[in-house]
Amino acid sequence: MAKIDLLKGNLEMMILQVLRGGAKHGWGIAQKIRVLSQEALQIEEGSLYLALYRMKRKGWLESSTGVSENNRKAKYYSLTKAGRKQLEIQLGDWRRLCSAIELVMEHDH
Repeated sequence: MAKIDLLKGNLEMMILQVLRGGAKHGWGIAQKIRVLSQEALQIEEGSLYLALYRMKRKGWLESSTGVSENNRKAKYYSLTKAGRKQLEIQLGDWRRLCSAIELVMEHDH
């Protein structure tokens, strides 16, 4: 399968969506995106953690320390109220963009 490049905003939106279901550590977020995309999206660790730090600075995420499934110390991320609001904004923008692209692609010359 061809590699799909992600724009910064799309990665943030997907992280927010994954965290909507509850707190996860970084590796868990990347795995959930990979599984949900049926292996089409593989998030590189560097890109993921840069996005998580950026989103935490914006106030969309909070973090806490916990123990992962394999009994290791891990940082868990969860949505803040501002993060939930941002997800709704980005989902609305995403839906409008998809609709607009669909109109263009369905147009016959």
